Parts: sequence; structure tokens; C-alpha cells
Amino acid sequence: MLVVSQMLGGLGVAIGIALAPMLATEVTGSEALSGLAPTASVAGTALLSLPLAALMTSRGRRPGLVLAYLIGALGGALVVLGTMARSFPLLLLGMAAFGAGSSANLQARFAAADLVGPERRGRAISTVVWATTIGSVVGPNIAAPAGRLFRGSPVPETAGPYLWSAVAFLAAGVTVAVLLRPDPLLTARALAPRSPQGEGKRSLRAGVAVVRESPMAKLALGTVTMSHTAMVSIMVMTPVHLGGHGAGLQLIGLVISGHIAGMYAFSPVMGWLADRFGRLSVIGLAVGLLSCAALLAGTAGPRHGQTALGLFVLGLGWSAGMIAGSALLTDSVPQEARAAVQGLSDLTMNAAAGIGGATAGVIVAQWGYGPLNAVGAALLLPVAALALRRSMKPSAAGA
Repeated sequence: MLVVSQMLGGLGVAIGIALAPMLATEVTGSEALSGLAPTASVAGTALLSLPLAALMTSRGRRPGLVLAYLIGALGGALVVLGTMARSFPLLLLGMAAFGAGSSANLQARFAAADLVGPERRGRAISTVVWATTIGSVVGPNIAAPAGRLFRGSPVPETAGPYLWSAVAFLAAGVTVAVLLRPDPLLTARALAPRSPQGEGKRSLRAGVAVVRESPMAKLALGTVTMSHTAMVSIMVMTPVHLGGHGAGLQLIGLVISGHIAGMYAFSPVMGWLADRFGRLSVIGLAVGLLSCAALLAGTAGPRHGQTALGLFVLGLGWSAGMIAGSALLTDSVPQEARAAVQGLSDLTMNAAAGIGGATAGVIVAQWGYGPLNAVGAALLLPVAALALRRSMKPSAAGA
């Protein structure tokens, strides 16, 4: 069930990723503001993370996932209305609500980990992440054909695909509502040994306290946050960079598809590596891949093939960091606090990525795409240092 919902949700999210910067440029006429549309989506994902986590903590995974997909569908409709009205505030509001679809897809990876042991947790998370591949790779490539279906209608061609995204989110929500039974989080709680203090650890405030007390949880949170921020900051401005060097919508869609394939298609490999060789080893791999990607993309200039390769490697690095970090985070906190800590993780990483995406447009407008990649690589230095420090401690040997 999670695999099917991820395919549908991935389709909806990917269409939005491919077109958001160009849609913002079209509505505002300013390239410097182009990064605000995808940033609004990331910010919406972040802002919705806490209420969705609170809902899941009290009611289970199913209500939270369904609500997130419904809000994402509403966001797709608002994006279309904002484009038709040439209203940038309405467009940003729609993109923020659209980000709820990403919230659902992100939380689904934790639903996959609710009922498995640590020795298989990386593979369980990676299986659900992998399921996003089909929808995410297809999404950017059907953006242009989907837009052409609206030629001659009041709906702009660049905004039309968001209606398809709304339909995909609705289908994903219905799938979860009907088929996610029994609820994995509630089942895991029922099977876990009862703790007298368990109820008190389910609040978001308690989740923050749990992370503060665990060095491994801090490393996991930092890995997920910085990997996601570096990836989003570079990725959201790549369509604008390619367009400035003469690339058309079809080529941009192919490049983004390659990037998303790197994010999701090889996730089972990352999950196996995280279970077989440990979370810290794969975190180190993530830092290396993301840094290599920044070097490739940042020095590509008009060479579209090198940019495409850089974006593919960027996706691989994100996959390694997201899966190893998510598995380590789940490993490092008690069961009763996991939903709260996982919600905190999604809030932190999306809030940081939102700031990164907003700043990315300004950096590209003022200094260029190359310096943006350099900044993205620099974000990984604290993660590398902390992972190295933890790997040298005896207690980290089995991590």
C-alpha cells in the first residue's frame, strides 16, 4: 500500500518540482524571485510537519497521511488559480499547500520503519523511498505534454500540470484511507512493552528533549537536514541555470528526471549498505557524493551533459543521507518518542531547505550558479566532522 501511494504522490510532487521556478518567473517577470515558488513549497512542507506529526502521534499514520495529501491537492488548484490571476501571493500560498504532498511522502518512509527491527530498517525505509521513482521520473517528462492539453483554455500551459498533480494527490489519499489497515504506528505501540513514562514522551517538546540527550540522534538530524538543504538549494535553481544556457522544457525535464532517478531508484542499494556496513559509513558516502555533485554542476557552465551528471550524483548523495540519517534517527530514540522526533526531523530539514531555496535565487542572481554549488558543499562540513568524531568512539562501532 505504501508503495502504491508513494508512486502516486511522487508523480504529483515531481511535476511541481519541474515547473515551480519557471512559473514564478512567468508570473513575476523576475529571475531573482524564481526561487521563492519552490521555497514556498518547502516551507509549507516544514510548517505542516509539526501539526501532521502531532496528529500522527495521537491518531496514527493514516489520518496524518490522508490529510496531507488532501491539502496538497488543494494547493495544486490554488497554484493554477494564482497563475491565471497573475497573483504571486496566491501562487505562493498554493505552493505552500502543495508542499503537504511532500510531507506525506516523507512521513511514509517512517511508516515503513514502524514494524521492522534495526537490522532491516534501512532496507524498509529504502523500499518506500524507491517506490517514489516511478512517479517522480515520469512526472517531469509528462509536464510538457500535460501542459499542452490546456492550450486554448483559460488555464496557462505552464500551470495546467498542477491540476494533474492534484488528481494524483487525491488518488494517493484515497489509497491510504482505504488500504492502510491496521495502522502501522498504532500497531507498533500496541506490540511494544509498556513504559510508565511512555505517554509523556509523545509530545513534540519531549521529542526535542530526546534528541538533545542523544549524540547519535543529533548526528542523524544534522545529516538529514544538511543533505536535504544542499540538494534543494542546488536543484531548485538548475532549471533556471539550464534555461539561461538555451535548454528547453523537454531537456530540463530530462535533467530533473535523471536527478530524481538518482534520489530514488538506487535507494535499495543505500538501504542495504546502511544495514550491512552501518549508518555512519553511508553518511560518509553521502557527504562525498554531494560534494562531488556540487563540483560537477558548479563547473559545468553551458555543458548540459555535465550538469545532468552533477544532478544525478546530487540525487545519489541525497538518497544516501536521507536513508542512513532516517534509519539512525529511528534507531537512536525510544519507540514512544519516534513519531514526535520524526516530525521534528521533517520540520528542521524542510525549514532549512526553505531558507536555502530562497537564498539560492539571490545567490544565482548576484554571483552565479557556480558559487551556489560551493555554498551547498560547505553546508556538509559540519556533518562530515561530526560523523568522523562519532565513528572514532567505541560506542559508535555498531551504528
